[in-house]
Amino acid sequence: MQYLISSILGLALGSIPTTYLLLKKYKGIDITNAGSGNVGAMNSYEVTNSKKIGLVVLLVDSLKGFISAWLTIHIFGNFFIYPVLALLFSIFGHCFNPWLNFKGGRGLATAAGGAILIFPYMLFVWIIVWILIYLLKKDILFANIFATILSLFTIFITEQIALKFAYPKPNSVGELMLLSTCGLFIIFIKHIEPLKEIISKKLEK
Repeated sequence: MQYLISSILGLALGSIPTTYLLLKKYKGIDITNAGSGNVGAMNSYEVTNSKKIGLVVLLVDSLKGFISAWLTIHIFGNFFIYPVLALLFSIFGHCFNPWLNFKGGRGLATAAGGAILIFPYMLFVWIIVWILIYLLKKDILFANIFATILSLFTIFITEQIALKFAYPKPNSVGELMLLSTCGLFIIFIKHIEPLKEIISKKLEK
């Protein structure tokens, strides 16, 4: 039952269409049909040309992940599986929002919000890798994609450090790796189209 409650809680929080409602109310914009159609901070900023809106969207999306993980820890105690399940379903609900015809954001902010609480090491690694790649390529989407891939490999080769800085403590390295892979896989799926565009542009040159 705890597994089900954690999953439903995360899905319910993650699928709240906050960005859509915010832009519809204050800007009269349907974000699902504007710009890239992505329901996240980057597209919100690009469509509205407002840093304030972009930051608000980033914060709210992060809170979805944070609150999902935080609530399950306070409901069920210090068991790793429950907050991670809540976070995974929060990311999924945000990325494939059932209230927006399964459109959504790319999940990075929501994942980061939960990771701050339960897996700060992965967030730290992701940010460092992202900065290095962005400095080399000067492309946000490129950095997003490859930071997601490379951070997972980094976690695999530093698994004992990753285990040490996870909270609550996982039952095993295998559990930690499996659940981390699931989260990053959801995020990667949402970046497949941008990846195709990047490859297409490279081939055209």
